[in-house]
Amino acid sequence: MKKTAMLSAAAFIGINLVFPAAAAQNIRAKADVVCEPTKENLTYDCKIKLVDARTNAPLTGVTLTVGADMPSMPGVHNLRSVIAQAQGDPGNYRAILELEMTGVWALRLDITGATRDRVVKVLRFGDD
Repeated sequence: MKKTAMLSAAAFIGINLVFPAAAAQNIRAKADVVCEPTKENLTYDCKIKLVDARTNAPLTGVTLTVGADMPSMPGVHNLRSVIAQAQGDPGNYRAILELEMTGVWALRLDITGATRDRVVKVLRFGDD
């Protein structure tokens, strides 16, 4: 069983190395993320714009969950995922993040529904 999984993983990696276009076809979504501090310490109001990676059309009919982890301390500082709320124009979402500390965070944007994908955005929160 382990041998089969390793061979399958190696074959998948090999395909992506030999045929990078095939790997690029798996990208379904692009995201722009802007997070602003709120009056609450370490709480940020994040506005997210989701579009189809191929057509730039707004992504609708999806559920967006946002989680975060500090790349410098994996598994130590991580944020439980929150569901982003659709806002106004199609493809616009909003999530309130309550972080544990300032610094560089990797936001995981998990998209499910009509489109399924994960987008990771690395942002610095706090003083520059």
